[in-house]
Amino acid sequence: MKASNNTNLTQANALTIDVEDYFHVEAFSSVVKRTDWGNKYPLRVEKNTHHILNILEQHNVKATFFVLGWVAEACPTLSRAIVAGGHELASHGFSHQHANKQTQETFKQDIIRSKHLLEDQSGVRINGYRAPSFSIGQKNTWAFETLYQAGFIYTSSTYPVKHDIYGTPEWPRFKHLRQEGIVEIPIPTLEVFNRNVPIGGGGYFRLYPYALSRYFIQRFKQQTQQPFSFYFHPWEIDPEQPKMRGISMKSRVRHYLNLPRMEPRIHQLLSDFNWDTMFNTYQLHGLVNDEEPSNQEDSTQRLFSLGQLR
Repeated sequence: MKASNNTNLTQANALTIDVEDYFHVEAFSSVVKRTDWGNKYPLRVEKNTHHILNILEQHNVKATFFVLGWVAEACPTLSRAIVAGGHELASHGFSHQHANKQTQETFKQDIIRSKHLLEDQSGVRINGYRAPSFSIGQKNTWAFETLYQAGFIYTSSTYPVKHDIYGTPEWPRFKHLRQEGIVEIPIPTLEVFNRNVPIGGGGYFRLYPYALSRYFIQRFKQQTQQPFSFYFHPWEIDPEQPKMRGISMKSRVRHYLNLPRMEPRIHQLLSDFNWDTMFNTYQLHGLVNDEEPSNQEDSTQRLFSLGQLR
């Protein structure tokens, strides 16, 4: 974490990166087959993530990387590179399927597979999880219990806004301990005329002029006295990525809008505010328990995983 030169709001904020490739995004799911991931559509996520690591090093910033298990499997040295840079490694699930489109058992296997793979690759415990497209909501609250039982201590999987793909506008806006025993850290919103305005990053950060995004962050921190968290993806700093065919105009605008402006904006964002990992920013150290909740089935699966890698 480094001191901010341009604002007196010195409280640390959480910088997060959802590590997935351009062909994983929901906007392309109707035209991209899973069997074509990394084949017809070449991998660019490893190069882009290393570029982000270099940017963070320039600014002396630490961040949380929510890594998709599929990416970790395809790029087996990436997890170690993230940890070697002093960053927090967390899970984005394995298959990039929406949690609200999975059965509880499928979800359980997906998060366990991802958690174990990342831990085996990196040698560190994985404490955090973020669902693809913030896909935990009223219809699958069982996901919180499943995550807790799998050994996660926090999740950042809800976005209290109205959106055509995701959103839980009636849910809490700030960090809270759920009844299942796991902490949820929602994506930040700004309350304007009794409506939650999305300000947490991604496509909205590319849509808004940077000066407006900076104002939103400052206003959020002043009004709420809460840390701010920000997310983006490696493909968002890659304007040279292949252009997808056969997608709707809405999907095209959502994905490609202002990609060439994203990297300069990230540099400015890192200069204007203080940044750190989710784990440090939200002071989650006291929640770590050396003995993870587990059952015999999970323990057997874990031993098999470790045996395969050894």
